[in-house]
Amino acid sequence: MSLSLWSPAAWNYPLPPGHRFPVTKYTLLAERVVTGGLVDPSRLHAPDAATDDALRLVHDAAYLRAVRDGSLDAAAIRRLGFPWSAALVERAARAVGGTVAAARHALTHGIAMNLAGGTHHAFPGHGEGFCVFNDVAVAVRALRDERLARRVAIIDLDVHQGNGTHAIFAGDNDTYTFSMHGEKNFPFRKVPGTLDIGLPDRTTDEPYLALLADALPPLLRTARADIVFLLAGADPHEGDALGRLALSFDGLRRRDRMVIEQCRDIGLPVAIVIAGGYGRNIDDTVAVHLGTVAIAREFA
Repeated sequence: MSLSLWSPAAWNYPLPPGHRFPVTKYTLLAERVVTGGLVDPSRLHAPDAATDDALRLVHDAAYLRAVRDGSLDAAAIRRLGFPWSAALVERAARAVGGTVAAARHALTHGIAMNLAGGTHHAFPGHGEGFCVFNDVAVAVRALRDERLARRVAIIDLDVHQGNGTHAIFAGDNDTYTFSMHGEKNFPFRKVPGTLDIGLPDRTTDEPYLALLADALPPLLRTARADIVFLLAGADPHEGDALGRLALSFDGLRRRDRMVIEQCRDIGLPVAIVIAGGYGRNIDDTVAVHLGTVAIAREFA
């Protein structure tokens, strides 16, 4: 069976010249998974937008209204990091829809991937760090609402700690939140998860992978999950402008294989999202994400 992917790349949004968020990576990634032969075009799907009912499973009604009608105040816009536009809101809802669709598919077929998502800095009542809505949190709540899954593990390997996700699931014994991130990197005020591993600047492949290898088996035993969400961030790469770690392309592929293989070996479905990536060369970021797709395809 082929790997199924979702991508909201067709829904673009305007950013000012010089803005540091690499929005073009999504279009490049969607193009290259097809032109590079990683997936058949029939397996690359355009996601539906998450409905307001779905978004309210996580986000406060007042925040959702402000996002929808563009009434976020200046401080909220600064915290979010994006100028407001209707196109931004539509794109954010489509990204959430892609993660929900990938999670549903993974439960039936074992693995699936959203070529977006991982917006783990979004809290119930505000967005921050380029994250409008928390796609993984909405997907978790949607699966529970539909009685498709109850226990969940979130393995967050973006270089930035998933503070919003951790806050959303604080005290939720059915959700295991694991983050392995740069200790001195954003967010500077961390929100504790079930397990956090903070790494020093310039951490390289071998110490990173050794820590991950030690953490995964007890994590998976303790979580007793029905599904795993993997945030396969490209920003631990040594060429990332915001990452401050020093993993190689090969190290990141080994990371992804380790997580996916251990999950699939015990029959755990895996829903993958791409999370962050801010390479000084955007092709490096896209290459890391393509590596994740290639590894995932081996398990489809």
